[in-house]
Amino acid sequence: MRNGVPMVTLLYAGLLALMFVVMAWRVVQLRRSSRTSLGDGGHAELQRVVRGHGNFTEYVPLALLLLGLLELGRVSIYVLHALGLVLLVARILHAGAFSFGPGHRFKWRVWGAGLTFAVLLVEGALCLAIALRAHWAWFAL
Repeated sequence: MRNGVPMVTLLYAGLLALMFVVMAWRVVQLRRSSRTSLGDGGHAELQRVVRGHGNFTEYVPLALLLLGLLELGRVSIYVLHALGLVLLVARILHAGAFSFGPGHRFKWRVWGAGLTFAVLLVEGALCLAIALRAHWAWFAL
């Protein structure tokens, strides 16, 4: 953290934002080619890409929020980078399964989802540990 700014979180938020835009562009391209303005129009490929983009929007904001809170809580920079990097890899695998990869889709999806859940579980546990430690210290006074 530099001057109160969570720099590690900024790094991964920036990288994931770029990924979000690439995934959104993929949705736009498929909507144009299938002449579908809303929804998926019954097109299987468009449905898959829209769902992958939606999944990204469901999980990444919470993971980044928790990462930022952990950084503000002064968790080790190595732990923060490990969590950020695993999240980035997880989302790349998941996006590959839904938006880009023609082969090994199920395996990529499983690994992407599993790693995303692992990051969220670790982040949640660390947030709870920090909060409980602070509360128990207050009670000890």
